[in-house]
Amino acid sequence: MRNVYLITQFDVVHNEIHFILNEKKQLSQFQPIGQVLADSDNEALLYIIDENDAYSYLRFNQAIWPQLLQMVLLNQKAMLKMADGVLELTDFTDELKALLFNIEGNGNYGDAFVQMIEKAFADFFAHK
Repeated sequence: MRNVYLITQFDVVHNEIHFILNEKKQLSQFQPIGQVLADSDNEALLYIIDENDAYSYLRFNQAIWPQLLQMVLLNQKAMLKMADGVLELTDFTDELKALLFNIEGNGNYGDAFVQMIEKAFADFFAHK
């Protein structure tokens, strides 16, 4: 079974955004995969991580989308912050941008989800 970790907190440090994971896990258990997926059923965006040789997800619900918008607009580097350190979430910004372009106007994701993305990331789409 895949683990899903909900990201609800963040810090901005210089040109980096540190997404905080408050789980009793060791940073060494995680390796970034560099892929972002849409979870339209749960109205979320997911970043894939390799956790002990199995895929797990970092879930970003609508509440954190304003920070994702700033991340793509400012081209910030995404990091995962845990109790024992910080890990770069490689390619997060670029992959998120590509996914947003794919979702825009694409009914395959479900009309309600597409509308949520287009509204939440309107400033991104206005600058493309």
